[in-house]
Amino acid sequence: MRGAKSAKWVAAAAVIALGATACGGGSGSGDDNANREIDPNGIVTYANGEPQNPLQPANTMEAYGSITIEAVFAGLVDYNDKGEVTMTNAKSVTPDKDNKVWTVKLKPGWKFHNGETVTAKSFVDAWNWAANVKNNQVNSSWFSDIEGYADVHPEKGKAKKDTMSGLKVVDDNTFTITLNTGIPYFHYKLAYPVFSPLPSGFFKDPKGYGEKPVGNGAYKFKSWDHKKSIQLTRNDDYKGPDKAKNGGLNLKAYTSDTAAYNDLVSNNVDSMPIVPNSELANYKQDLGDRAIVQDYSAINTINPAFYTKQWKNIDVKVLQGLSMAIDRDTINKTVFYNTRESATGWVAKGVLGYQKDACGEYCKYNPSKAKELIKEGGGVPGNKISIQYNADQPHKDWVVAVCNSIKKAVGVACEGDAKTDFQADTQIRDAKKVKSIYRSGWVLDYPFNGNFLRDLYGTGVAGNKADFSDKKFDALVKKADAAATVDESAKLYQEAEKSLQNSFPGIPLWYNRTVSGHSTNVKNMTFGQDGDPNFNDVEVYKK
Repeated sequence: MRGAKSAKWVAAAAVIALGATACGGGSGSGDDNANREIDPNGIVTYANGEPQNPLQPANTMEAYGSITIEAVFAGLVDYNDKGEVTMTNAKSVTPDKDNKVWTVKLKPGWKFHNGETVTAKSFVDAWNWAANVKNNQVNSSWFSDIEGYADVHPEKGKAKKDTMSGLKVVDDNTFTITLNTGIPYFHYKLAYPVFSPLPSGFFKDPKGYGEKPVGNGAYKFKSWDHKKSIQLTRNDDYKGPDKAKNGGLNLKAYTSDTAAYNDLVSNNVDSMPIVPNSELANYKQDLGDRAIVQDYSAINTINPAFYTKQWKNIDVKVLQGLSMAIDRDTINKTVFYNTRESATGWVAKGVLGYQKDACGEYCKYNPSKAKELIKEGGGVPGNKISIQYNADQPHKDWVVAVCNSIKKAVGVACEGDAKTDFQADTQIRDAKKVKSIYRSGWVLDYPFNGNFLRDLYGTGVAGNKADFSDKKFDALVKKADAAATVDESAKLYQEAEKSLQNSFPGIPLWYNRTVSGHSTNVKNMTFGQDGDPNFNDVEVYKK
């Protein structure tokens, strides 16, 4: 099962254990389909949305674009349903004794979709381009571990060099990565698609390739009709372990989760990210054995925009109090019909280093203590907050419920700040124009707790959209990255997570669960640990 997916803000608020399986007949192999033939060239239709940016691996940090990037590109490594790193385009990825110099050997024979050979240079050139400040890629900070990153991406001004000194091509199938300091889990990070290779033509026309990407993955790009659909076809020359069992994908752009759900029920779309909250009471009745319920590694929070006048230099007691004013359990029961689990920390379940109760008492509902803390912290500036969210997915109900809980518990006025769709929502976050607080959903990029900590709350990292910065937390992250082993690093990251009680970069809400379904047109529709469909395994019935 393909596990690795792009680092992304998830559009829908949708882990509890690795290797979870579909419930309620999710495989679609009921008696009605027993005698139906499979069409190996059948197309799988999925309810998606319009990507925020051009389809470049280093410029995608949201779910709609990631779906395409992950299908079109294949990276060096992946991970299995046990959270273990597996080789994809790489034959091996090995560190030296200090975890500082990593040697990558590629599997020979891999080709891009245009027939060009994938070489060590394909990776090195792609990474150098993505890291360079002049190319303005949203995920450029993912290369900051590599020696020489500061030369191509200085904090201020133009790049001093075009290449990072830490990347060296040895031969066509070998290259080395020298890090600034040793990082024992660096090979985990390579599962993130920002580390994909790019063909030579890309560098002559990045804009054109962003509209028509050429990758090395299981699916080839066919067309992009903006705000309508993205069409992909099976790559018959794919060298990876998870070749597609269907003819391709039709990623349809929806602006309404209700419309997508109605199409799912009527078999006009084969699956969707998550069932709308309004349908949770009856989706099993609507879909029968087509309903899918699976755990996955993601968490939802609401994050203050620390660059605003309201939250700049705020006393942490105010944030602790707001957290204690949210009755997570009741909202899960009344809004989500118990399809979520109240979060007790900042790291999603199912990843190495997850720990229970990292948030301590501050993630437990306690109105009297909440009032006390907010008062001691000087109160919420203006005594009013708003929570920004995207209206094209099922967020309104829980945002209203969270606001009502806060108003009832501590008397702070609260309202939702709806944006038309996920693209508009993320653009406002990127532009640092959030008015107060924003909804955040983060799904794993690799199954390690540091991904939910350093990659979200480290000073200046790509996922830190709120300008949160805490010197103590950064120091603990640095200590964790310097550990000798992956397990030691995970334990030190647990210390870093507990320290967030004293800074509160975001207010944890729920651990997510995929609640979806499939049409009668397909079988073997399951979702991975990242909450995305395992498209390669889906088979389509003949019409």
